[in-house]
Amino acid sequence: MSLHRAIIAASSRVLARLKARQRIRIPVHYVPVKVNLGCGLAVAPGWINVDGSLNALIANLPEFLHGIAYRISGARHYYTEETYRQLMRDNWFVHHDLGASIPIADASADFMYSSHFFEHLYPEEAVNLLREAWRSLKPGGLLRLSIPDLAYAIALYHKGDKDRMLKSYFFVEDENNHYSRHKYMYDYDMLSKLLKEAGFREVVRRQFRQGDMPDIHLLDNREGESLFVEARR
Repeated sequence: MSLHRAIIAASSRVLARLKARQRIRIPVHYVPVKVNLGCGLAVAPGWINVDGSLNALIANLPEFLHGIAYRISGARHYYTEETYRQLMRDNWFVHHDLGASIPIADASADFMYSSHFFEHLYPEEAVNLLREAWRSLKPGGLLRLSIPDLAYAIALYHKGDKDRMLKSYFFVEDENNHYSRHKYMYDYDMLSKLLKEAGFREVVRRQFRQGDMPDIHLLDNREGESLFVEARR
């Protein structure tokens, strides 16, 4: 490796470590503290929405740029420009790489929620995210995960729906969006084991829009294909 490349690589590692240590300042009126991890644009009022997408980055730019962003964002396929602008304007987005860390101070969050994001992490990143969630939650704080259910995907195979299983769960591709790719899959036993190893207790399988997490009537989606799990710190 040339000296130039070595310097660039070393600088990247330093920047990554600094970024991983980033912590946001939560206003005192955010009570309880609710954090939506890997949110995309699936948000609810009063939540801190942490995501590595372009939308989360743009949300913190001057509002006149939101219209320009809409025209280059994949969100235009799902939202009107008016709705997009409102989502960007009325919600708090934090642009951050959740594969590295959660930008919340130790024991500061009451609730953490994540829907169809966990499977977009490599296994080592997923383990790190659970450890970070445990660190960031207050004692007794609640984490709720919604992910594609591996058992459901396997059932599609046994029903003969092999193309849907492969294209929707194992080889998800979107050339315009790197984040769309699935990096791993889990069933309840696998996810429960990871949560317990990260320090969580009271790991419970939940049903669609049922559980102790606030606003799940707004946040939960993809009822038939999803695995819903709650766990306490």
